[in-house]
Amino acid sequence: MKSKMVWGLLIGVLSAALCVGIALATNPVGLVNVPLARGTQVSDGTLPLQSGTDVAMAEITVQPGGSSGWHSHPGGAIIIVKQGSLTVYRSIGSQCRASTHDAGETFFERPGEVDQVVNTGTTPYILLVTFPRVPQGVSPRTDEPDPGTCPGL
Repeated sequence: MKSKMVWGLLIGVLSAALCVGIALATNPVGLVNVPLARGTQVSDGTLPLQSGTDVAMAEITVQPGGSSGWHSHPGGAIIIVKQGSLTVYRSIGSQCRASTHDAGETFFERPGEVDQVVNTGTTPYILLVTFPRVPQGVSPRTDEPDPGTCPGL
């Protein structure tokens, strides 16, 4: 009887924690994500990709004033800015680091790095993104709660 009560309490606490985590995640605004392709890494090439993980590609468009919401990528991301300009806000420890990128530039998001990308321009930005080392069956994007390091976002 006592062990059933403990299990019930444990399940209740874990369920509440999961609901709070989902409620705290920040949603994208004005973002359209179009998956372009996804495949499983099976070769023994020279790039440091783990065999059995996926590589995914997407075109992401964000309207002026829109944002990605706070997020991370399990295997990181390689991003090409096809059109527009954007500002990336990264939460690094207790600090906020901002960088701006324009059409024709490339930047990287490291695995697990928490950031938010904001369209600070007057036209939509379009990104072509490759997500390496994505575990099979897992989204290349993980919504994250606001880390509180970049006030006003």
